[in-house]
Formats: sequence, structure tokens, C-alpha cells
Amino acid sequence: MSTTRNTDLTDAEFAELDELLATTPAPLQPLDASMLDGYLCGVLVQPRLIEIDEWLPNIFDYDGGLLPEAGVDAAWLARIRELVERRHTALNRQLVEDGWFDPVVLDLEGGEEEGAEQPKPENEDAEQAAARATYEGMSLISRTLMPWVAGFQHANLCFPDLNEVDDEAVMAAMARLYRHLPAETDEEKEIVATLDREYPLKDLDDAIEELVVSVADLCDLTEQQRYAVETIRRAEPKLGRNDPCHCGSGRKYKQCHGAN
Repeated sequence: MSTTRNTDLTDAEFAELDELLATTPAPLQPLDASMLDGYLCGVLVQPRLIEIDEWLPNIFDYDGGLLPEAGVDAAWLARIRELVERRHTALNRQLVEDGWFDPVVLDLEGGEEEGAEQPKPENEDAEQAAARATYEGMSLISRTLMPWVAGFQHANLCFPDLNEVDDEAVMAAMARLYRHLPAETDEEKEIVATLDREYPLKDLDDAIEELVVSVADLCDLTEQQRYAVETIRRAEPKLGRNDPCHCGSGRKYKQCHGAN
């Protein structure tokens, strides 16, 4: 029996998946390989099990757009589904069995250096300029991990169940991840400053380790809810076969509605 579907992706398959997603029909803006990896982890740590048919459509557009119902290459879609499902299965197995996984983190293009100012795009408006300034103010570590964490956040925007968990440990683990996203509000800036002060990151390897541990913590913290089985409760006691039928016919249940 082949075990191909149960194995993690190779480097070549990750590259293939990235290229396949990049050919998603316009105007959709698909996740890249790093964002996809974060998204899958965000799906896996939700306090409820989410089936592939529910979470797969969200990988094709960061803004919530859907693939057109007609005109999509069936072979293209099937190959993407196969690769993504294998990565999802591998991540789940690694988190449950090992409490560890290797995230897909992409090197910044051009060997970007700490504090380096990027060229100003032409026709940049005020909002774009503010976003660029915020990005350039982030550490190189956070700029490197930001796509992965943005994918994780995308899962929480699509499926807000985790955000609604009333647990300080859950909130703390999420804060350790979101420290790598641009801080926009004063509260977010204060949280990042506190984390940088109390839990400084020595280098990228240290930051990746914290990222993985935070996801593993979330997986453990939500496990009981995720695999809880609801008990079916009856409003009334179950009728015995010799009891009067509930329909009021006067006959025994086994001779009325309970008859085979």
C-alpha cells in the first residue's frame, strides 16, 4: 500500500505548491507557501475540528474571494488539494505526536538588512506610506516571520472560534505570535514593547522556536474542546416497547410507532 499521501511535502513539492497557488485566477490573491503554512496551523489549533471543504477555499484569496464555479482547471485544483491536505495531515501529526514542526519560513528577498530603508514606490499614497514606515520599523526577525503569522491570523479571521476562547494562556500564546505583525494601535504597540522587553529574541532561530512552542501550546490548550463529543440528551425518557405509544392511540409502542 502506498504511503505517499501520509508523508510530508518535499522541498520540491513546497516549491510546486507555491507556483500552483501563484497561478490562481485574477483578481484573487492566494496565500504563498509561508502564509499557507501559518494558515494551516491556525486551522489545526481551533477549538473545533474543521473539515477540508470548509477551510480549503480560503487559501485562494486573502480577502475572502472564492474561486469561480466554472472555468477552473480540475487537474490544477486537485493537485493543490492533494499537496495542501498532505501538509495539513503532516502538521497535525507532528503537533500531536512531537509537539514540534518545521515552519515554512521564506528568506527575505535581496538579503534585506536590519534597519535598511526600502525604495519608495512610485505614486505611493499616505496610507501606503504609513504601512511602509510601520513595516520598516519592524525588526528583521519580525519581517521574516510576518508572512507565516499573517497566514495564522487569516485562519483566525476566517474561523474566530479561537479568538472567543476565554483563557489567558491562549491569549498569551497568540500575543507571542502576533508580536511579528505590524502594531497599529497603542495597545498593540505596548504589548509588543512588553514582549520585547521581557522576552527578547536573540536571533531568528530563537524566534522560530518561540513560534513553534506557541502553536504547540495552543494545540494542547484547545485539544479537549476540539475533540469533545456532545452527549445526546432526550427531552423525555425513552419509551419502552410495552409502554403506551406517545401518539395517544392507546396501543403499546411496539404495536404502533415502534413497529418494524
